[in-house]
Amino acid sequence: KIKSLPSPRLFTTHLHYDNIPKAVLGSNAKVLVLLRNPKDAAVSYYHFYNKNPGLPNVSSWDEFFQKFMSGEVCWSSYFDHALAWNKHMDKENIMIITYEEMKENLPQGVKQIAEFLGFSLPEEKIQSIAENATFESMSNKSQETHGKFGPILFRKGTVGDWKNLFTEAQSQEMDAKFEECLAGTKLGARLKYDKYCKY
Repeated sequence: KIKSLPSPRLFTTHLHYDNIPKAVLGSNAKVLVLLRNPKDAAVSYYHFYNKNPGLPNVSSWDEFFQKFMSGEVCWSSYFDHALAWNKHMDKENIMIITYEEMKENLPQGVKQIAEFLGFSLPEEKIQSIAENATFESMSNKSQETHGKFGPILFRKGTVGDWKNLFTEAQSQEMDAKFEECLAGTKLGARLKYDKYCKY
């Protein structure tokens, strides 16, 4: 059935690398992976949990933080997920880009993604896509594009919002986890942890 869909075909998923069908990973399919720094990812995920009627509510940020750190959340451990992709980030059909890179320079991110997907776009087209792909623009159109699910998906979209919820002890706990799992890896460097995740 998938093969009967018109090309190019686009699919989105939160699956761990090991759970993506081998028919996809063994093909010429392009895989674009977007990752966010773990502290902002945790905070965003916490709000997503409590706003999404399909997921169990958690009584507090402290409860959710411990679940996030132990991987007891839907789609499992952030760190396992990131480490799995880190092993494959040099493959030519896989591109990893971070949310923070996109926030720093969205037109450049659009250009890199377009080139990865085999599109050569004029500068004005890149600028137009970037203008329509800002968090603010997508949030404003979310009712139209995602219906009632729009407000669940689009909350703040800022970098550094973790400082509003993390205690100093929680920050240190995640710093230690990052050091244990991702420090010294290519992906760890791309996440710019010292820039975005330190007080």
